[in-house]
Amino acid sequence: MMGPGVRALVLMVTVMLTAAAPGAAQEFGPETNLPLPRFVSLKASEGNLRRGPSLSHRIDWVLTRRNMPLRVTAEYGHWRRVVDRDGVGGWVHYSLLSGNRTVLVEDETVTLFSRPDPSSTEVARLERNVVARIDRCTPGWCRLSAGGYRGWAPRQGYWGVLPGEVLD
Repeated sequence: MMGPGVRALVLMVTVMLTAAAPGAAQEFGPETNLPLPRFVSLKASEGNLRRGPSLSHRIDWVLTRRNMPLRVTAEYGHWRRVVDRDGVGGWVHYSLLSGNRTVLVEDETVTLFSRPDPSSTEVARLERNVVARIDRCTPGWCRLSAGGYRGWAPRQGYWGVLPGEVLD
């Protein structure tokens, strides 16, 4: 028979191994019950990135690009911890964020095609730092819109979509 100390140790080790197990269940935000991490975009033309989740926390960065994709990594009340493409992060009030999905072009150019097929007609080329709206994504391609152009781009060369994420 195990003593109380041994039982507590076995329970603690079991909990730690279960939490660290590969293929563990998806994490969900405690406020929204939406998956973490997930992508959103900046709704406002300006947003403060704060050191903590309240107005009393210091502003570390100011986001100045409307529709910029941001990755939500945590939630606390009406605040969301976000990270931008460069890894700069902080807490933003949820009212400054939108569920509209966008991507930021990272490569020199990203080519849009008329169909999700590299041999189809080229529609446009998006240059580095262009923000494009995501219309939908399959495992290998995303349909993007920017500057009045719409087309399919292979899932590379832009930031704002999780690996394997499918969007309709």
